[in-house]
Amino acid sequence: MEKEYIVIDIETTGLHPKRDKIIEIGAILVKNSQVVETKEMLIHSGRVIEQRITDLTGLKEEDFKHAPYIQDVIGEWKLFLDQSEILLGHSIAFDYVFVKQAMVNAGFSFEKKGIDTLMIARKYLQDLESRRLGYLCQHYQIKHEPHRALSDAKATASLYKVLCDNFETSDNSPDFMAKGLNYRVKRESPISKKQIEQLERILKRYNLKSDYELETLTKNEASRYYDCIISSQGRSLEENE
Repeated sequence: MEKEYIVIDIETTGLHPKRDKIIEIGAILVKNSQVVETKEMLIHSGRVIEQRITDLTGLKEEDFKHAPYIQDVIGEWKLFLDQSEILLGHSIAFDYVFVKQAMVNAGFSFEKKGIDTLMIARKYLQDLESRRLGYLCQHYQIKHEPHRALSDAKATASLYKVLCDNFETSDNSPDFMAKGLNYRVKRESPISKKQIEQLERILKRYNLKSDYELETLTKNEASRYYDCIISSQGRSLEENE
């Protein structure tokens, strides 16, 4: 069992880091099995919170009224997460890719090792009906408020300890230790002034209300959004001028 690591969990608007955004981060610094520090934060995604997200997390649009944007707080999150080279999570690759994308977009390097309790559970709990975090917490009677970042992080920390206590031996200890997280992401440039003007023009032309705060989009997101509007309307703005 690793002696020092940071347990992390995020909530997002969806499953795809190229088009979805972080809306909550929770993290715990653990040293010698003791919680040293915790950090949690709601993050404004720059878009309308869909009902499916509210149904899943309980978070509503008004909860983000005063929440910061990721680019405004990513620096302080880097300071917190750099307290350990090891990240622990339940499906850690998911959390890592989203956070790394935000780091890279801000110009930071972010290379970590990871421990994945989901992968451990898949190997050592094959007889169980499910290896989802919620199911495992019920199985091991771990306190858990599902789909909230800090609660998921706390539950994952407890789960890791239980799995190590129950299954780790001198022969299989590498299964419970950190491994390199080798995921490459490219820096995404922010939306250009020309793209903002183009989107504002086409939204006005078709009398549409945007689900996004345009200034928070990347160049690629802006291009995809423009193409989506064109596709939904069946013709371009220029064709009608």
